[in-house]
Amino acid sequence: MSSLGPTFGRGAMTNSWTDIKNTDLVIVMGGNAAEAHPCGFKWVTVAKANRGAKLIVVDPRFTRTASVSDYYAPIRPGSDIVWLMGMIRWMIANDKVQWEYVKNYTNAAFIVKEEFGWSDGLFSGYDAEKRDFDRSSWDYELDEEGFARVDMTLGHPRCVWNLLKKHVDAYTPELVEQVCGTPKERYLRIAEMIGECSSPTKTMTSMYALGWTQHSKGAQNIRGMAMLQLILGNIGVRGGGMNALRGHSNIQGLTDIGLMSNLLPGYMNIPLERETDYATYMASRANKPLRPGQTSYWQNTPKFMVSLMKALWGDHATAENDWAYDYLPKLDVANYDVLRMFEMMNNGEVNLYFCQGFNPLLSFPNRNKTTAALSKLKLLVVMDPLETETARFWQNHGRNNDVDTASIQTEVLELPTTCFAEDEGALVNSGRWMQWHWAGATPPGEAKHDTWIMAQIFKRVRELYRQEGGAYADPILNLSWDYADEDEPTPQELAREMNGRALQDLYDPADPTKVIVAKGQQLLNFSQMRDDGSTMSGCWIYSGSWNENGNNMARRDNFDPDDTGAYLNWTFAWPLNRRIIYNRASADLHGKPWDETRKLLEWDGTKWTGYDVPDVAPTAKPEEVMPFIMNPEGTSRLFTRGLMRDGPFPTHMEPFESPIANVFNKDLRGNPASRVFEDDFAQFGTSDEFPFVATSYRLTEHFHFWTKHNKINAALQPEFFVEISEELAAEKGITKGGWVRVWSKRGEVWAKALVTKRIKPLKCGDKLVHVIGIPLHWGFTGAARKGFGPNTLTPSVGDANVETPEFKAFLVNIEPSEGENVS
Repeated sequence: MSSLGPTFGRGAMTNSWTDIKNTDLVIVMGGNAAEAHPCGFKWVTVAKANRGAKLIVVDPRFTRTASVSDYYAPIRPGSDIVWLMGMIRWMIANDKVQWEYVKNYTNAAFIVKEEFGWSDGLFSGYDAEKRDFDRSSWDYELDEEGFARVDMTLGHPRCVWNLLKKHVDAYTPELVEQVCGTPKERYLRIAEMIGECSSPTKTMTSMYALGWTQHSKGAQNIRGMAMLQLILGNIGVRGGGMNALRGHSNIQGLTDIGLMSNLLPGYMNIPLERETDYATYMASRANKPLRPGQTSYWQNTPKFMVSLMKALWGDHATAENDWAYDYLPKLDVANYDVLRMFEMMNNGEVNLYFCQGFNPLLSFPNRNKTTAALSKLKLLVVMDPLETETARFWQNHGRNNDVDTASIQTEVLELPTTCFAEDEGALVNSGRWMQWHWAGATPPGEAKHDTWIMAQIFKRVRELYRQEGGAYADPILNLSWDYADEDEPTPQELAREMNGRALQDLYDPADPTKVIVAKGQQLLNFSQMRDDGSTMSGCWIYSGSWNENGNNMARRDNFDPDDTGAYLNWTFAWPLNRRIIYNRASADLHGKPWDETRKLLEWDGTKWTGYDVPDVAPTAKPEEVMPFIMNPEGTSRLFTRGLMRDGPFPTHMEPFESPIANVFNKDLRGNPASRVFEDDFAQFGTSDEFPFVATSYRLTEHFHFWTKHNKINAALQPEFFVEISEELAAEKGITKGGWVRVWSKRGEVWAKALVTKRIKPLKCGDKLVHVIGIPLHWGFTGAARKGFGPNTLTPSVGDANVETPEFKAFLVNIEPSEGENVS
């Protein structure tokens, strides 16, 4: 979502689940909310019932979400960018643009460097050998003061708006039909419905999930819709937004607190090797405003960073040692994502792997490679409440896991953990709400809390360093571990630590005699953080969640003045309890709401008032400070400069395995900026051998690989199947309920065939494309029948920006088969 800015966009909703009730039009594309997020989907039905809202669904399959839609259109997996760029083209051509919003709240007027260009499916600066771009031309022209040049008339040929018009010009409705397989008349009807939401008094909300992220250009899929929403003026308003539906109860919290290989808590970056000292690290994070008077809030990074370092190392982080900057790891590559980690493991470069609450054998692409990689470890430690396939990867289960057990020398240790219902703490939902929950059961048997296990490991490692020393023991020996019981930090202690507290008396900058936070007290929020070592916080965006007012995550007051859906006293939403981020954009340039009936904020002449916490300084004057305060521009981005590896605009890229060549460049395979390991490239299939497109999905009756251990869920969906059209079944001689074999260049699975009208062949130009749907919930442990997941078949390649694997579009073949013999 970096079209909105380098903010909290790695999947968080801009709005909230409860705000969806305020919309006029819902588009579900890249997701299946009714099945995968049934509780949240309630708010779509509320909008339909109370506001007469319409629901559009764009999906390769006619899903349960589609079954309650007002309009459905099919699409070929992996062609979303064509669909979205075509929609932007239609909006521009038909003047369905919220002009005041676009001119003032986007970077449409910013002038781009003369060297920037696009041809043959590629932006300027491409190096085929490096599979990377020189992005220096993807930037603005700057004036003598270092500010970006703009043309508010949008007349300059190189302003972002005119470059965007030129870029989308090729994406005609005819091209959409040819590449996506979406019938032209359906596409144009949807365009008309969306176009109505360019009115300031009508809004659309976008709901998406893994159907967009799990592509080799997943980030650009999301950008495409974000750009469309900005052109319509639908970001920051009630009933609008870009709403990522997180598929796991705390996957939002996971990314928030930095459990990504390249992140620190609060979406700050782990330093790179070339950033040898703190000054160098900060030099590239100055975030000087690119327009006069703009906030560019990431200028506060030193405050967040120093507070984090004080949380990590306490008194050992000082100004003299650059806040213990040398203690931090330094990345020698962009990140150590799962694809890289298992590539290294497969090459014998990893000896020990800790697997906490994860099931890589069923989750990571190219299962045969995952098995081979795990087989080369010396030690695998699995922390999980359930018996996972990963912990049992070495067992032979016939064709469901056909391995040579005797040849696998990996030692496997299972550490039984508690499940979520036996824990206390906060879960962070898609809407950024941090909701405290309490334990509902006592852990059985030897199960221990994850915090206890990790504390024991840390203490033992620290003791080994104390006794034996090490190459650089300081980061371990000096780690702050200030808990009442060193053996098990409590959720309350950890939550307070993430909020942060004052390490010295904090004085009011406007009145040096006035103490605003006494030493030892919790910070009110991150606005009180300092870069002088006087504050600490484990995660700056969570600051305010547990302050001197208490545990704000535990609040349960559902009072909602004027029925806005904000519920400001129900739990805590980061940042600053804000329910809709970029909410300053809900009002015009002078601070008046675009739509009085859906007022969110309003300028009263001296300050912002309304129903949400303002996403600008409370006294920031409306004509001066623009809404997108995290960006140096002050605006959102239709053009992302050099911030994304694969282009400042989304451009069509086929999946790495596709039945159709790229219409702009037939020699271009996949995303030209995606990292591909040599052995993985050799395992990409072609449509000659594998003529059918496969895509993975989830079912309501199962949750990932957990609920197959539950007899009730196993009874509801007991057996692995694949979903195919009646036309494909007839072509291949497959009977309904009969066994089939599905195979790719990487592996094969056996399944029952669900022959259905819900999937139909797509006419893409002169080619008929068949789609096979493959649900993901089966393995060889649990109460359900043994089965497979799609990852046996999927290629090992990921998105160019965040390395999310391409599970949603790959090539397979299919044939009738015999069922496994049962004795």
